[in-house]
Amino acid sequence: MRQRMRWWKILGVAGLAGVAASGVVIARAERRRRAYTPEEIRERLRERHAQASEAADSA
Repeated sequence: MRQRMRWWKILGVAGLAGVAASGVVIARAERRRRAYTPEEIRERLRERHAQASEAADSA
């Protein structure tokens, strides 16, 4: 019985650690995404559109 409780505790701690780690990853990505100015976003979208148009024209 004690062995079974120990496994549940280990699984619970591992689950909490996984949730915390994924939260950190999401927060970093969000910070990186919000660091762009609107002008930078527009420029990047225009570059992607130009690349997509070139790829579509060549295909």
